[in-house]
Amino acid sequence: MFESALRDAQERVQTCLDTTMSKYQGEIAEAMRYTCRGGKRVRAFLVIEGSRLFDVPKEQADRAAAAIEAIHAYSLVHDDLPCMDDDDLRRGNPTVHVKWDEATAVLTGDALQTYAFELLSDSNTAPDASVRIELITTLAKASGAEGMVLGQALDIAAETARTSLTLEEITHLQAGKTGALIEWAGQAGAILANTNRDPLRQYARALGLAFQIADDILDVTGDADKAGKRLQKDEAAGKATFVSHLGLTGARQRASDLVEEARAALAVYGDNADSLKSLAEFVINRDM
Repeated sequence: MFESALRDAQERVQTCLDTTMSKYQGEIAEAMRYTCRGGKRVRAFLVIEGSRLFDVPKEQADRAAAAIEAIHAYSLVHDDLPCMDDDDLRRGNPTVHVKWDEATAVLTGDALQTYAFELLSDSNTAPDASVRIELITTLAKASGAEGMVLGQALDIAAETARTSLTLEEITHLQAGKTGALIEWAGQAGAILANTNRDPLRQYARALGLAFQIADDILDVTGDADKAGKRLQKDEAAGKATFVSHLGLTGARQRASDLVEEARAALAVYGDNADSLKSLAEFVINRDM
C-alpha cells in the first residue's frame, strides 16, 4: 500500500511540475525541468497524504506538492555549487553547474524558488486567498533566514569553526537546513483544509530529524551508486554529525525513537494515516 501510494505521489507531482513549467522556454527552463526530475519525493508525499486526510481536492494538493519540490530542488542546485558543498553528482546525474555552468545554476535556483511561490499564489492552489497567504508566508519562513537558509549558513560556518558543534547545535542546524521544509510539507494539507495542524506539525518535526539522522548514517554506510551522490563527505571534512556524536548504534536508536514519536502524533487520524506512518519507517530504512 505504501509503495503504491509513494509511486502515485511521485507521478502526480511530476505531472504537475511538467504541466505548470511547460510555459517556460529557454536554457533556464530546460535546467529547471532537469533539476525537478527524479528523487524520492518525500516532501511531495507528505503534502499529498496530509491533504488526503482532509479530502483536499487533488489539484490543490498536487500544486502545493510541486511548490515544495521546486523549493527543495532550488536548494539542491545552490547547495551543490562550488562555493557551497561543491558536488558534481545529484540523483545520479551531473549537477546543474557541471552540466551547464555556475551562472546557469544560480539562475535556475532563483527561478525555481519564484516558480514555487507563483504556484502557491494561484487560486487553483486554494480558492481562499487567506489560505494562499498562509501557504506562502509559512513556506517563506521555512525556506528563508529563519529556516533552510539559516541552517545552510550555520552548516557553512561550522566547517571553519575552531570547535566542533555540540549535539544540541547540530540538532538546531538541521531543524533549519533539512527539517524546516519537511515540517512545512507535513502541515500543508492541514493549511489547505484550513484546519488544526498541530498533530501533523509534531509528526513532521520528528520525521525531519529522523530523516537527517538517516542521511548521516547513509553518509557513512551507504552505497554511492544507490545514493546518486558522493558519500563520506562529512567524515572527510571533519564535520560533527549525529553519527560522530552518538555512534552508528546510538544514531540508529535515536532515529528509531523519533519514528515512534512521529507515528504517535498521528494517532488522532487512526488508520487514515497509515501511509504517513509507513513513510516514517521508510525514511530511516532507505538506502538512498
